[in-house]
Amino acid sequence: MTVTINHILFDCDNTLVLSEHLAFEACCGLINEILAQHNVSVQFTPQELISEFVGMNFRGMVVALQKKYGFPIPEDELTRLVREEEDRVIAKLSAMVEPCVGVNEVLDKLYKEKQYGLAVVSSSAERRVRASLVKAGQDAYFPENHIFSAATSLPTPTSKPDPAVYTFACKVIGKQPEQCVAVEDSKSGTLSAVRAGIPVVGYVGSYEPERQEEMTKVLQEAGAKIVMRDWKEFEGILDRM
Repeated sequence: MTVTINHILFDCDNTLVLSEHLAFEACCGLINEILAQHNVSVQFTPQELISEFVGMNFRGMVVALQKKYGFPIPEDELTRLVREEEDRVIAKLSAMVEPCVGVNEVLDKLYKEKQYGLAVVSSSAERRVRASLVKAGQDAYFPENHIFSAATSLPTPTSKPDPAVYTFACKVIGKQPEQCVAVEDSKSGTLSAVRAGIPVVGYVGSYEPERQEEMTKVLQEAGAKIVMRDWKEFEGILDRM
């Protein structure tokens, strides 16, 4: 029996909006401050953070660094740091974020045709996601209660590649995983959706041209069924899913 896909779950950062570089610029200083305070001599540039942690939220980054370098941060202090990073990033995104090339036209067509339900499923905090959507002119396309965050929507905060946020989103919108398709730009995001049983369309158009072939392979190896470089390809891809 063929299952009809009728809901599209979009990642946010570098899938809907060109936000990763802005967000990593905003959080890099805080990451380096944390490392210095715990006598870790390593310091990151924004690009190095992107290379190592793309697709992860700030909490996930800090937890990974704690494990790697062996320093403790109490939960209440981690919560405070997460909020501080969120404030820094939101200020930057609210001023500067732009939509990924061509995606607003796709969203507008999908919204008007009403063939698919639309939702956002992100690792980033909901406040940050909403700020990005508003600045990029995308907020009207998504129902108020169909914006999901691994950092703030779940009883226990987590980050992709944990599938929890996708599983939670499917439960809230009342769909089985196989009735949905996820659109993801990162390995961690692709793994998150695949582990939740959701077919994935990869998107590499937000990467530099010289990295798109490499990232296509990364997303395919993570389980993406199809990978696109341009949002103009999306309508045809949906017909083939």
